[in-house]
Amino acid sequence: MATPQQVQQLHKLIWTLIYGGLLCLLLGWSVDRLDPSLGWPLMIGGVIAAIIGAILIFVRARLKVEPAPSQEKRS
Repeated sequence: MATPQQVQQLHKLIWTLIYGGLLCLLLGWSVDRLDPSLGWPLMIGGVIAAIIGAILIFVRARLKVEPAPSQEKRS
């Protein structure tokens, strides 16, 4: 079971990997025209990062989140 804080950190990691990977892919694509030896590794790294982010979405879907503790005290 995961705490809400862990789930929030996982969300940040997921979207950082996806958007960062896609940005890296586009950067590699534009650099590839001038220097293919630099463009291809950037594109491959970006695709790998985006794929890891997509896989983590499925991991997050299978996580069970602990309910937040109630702020009320019962007597």
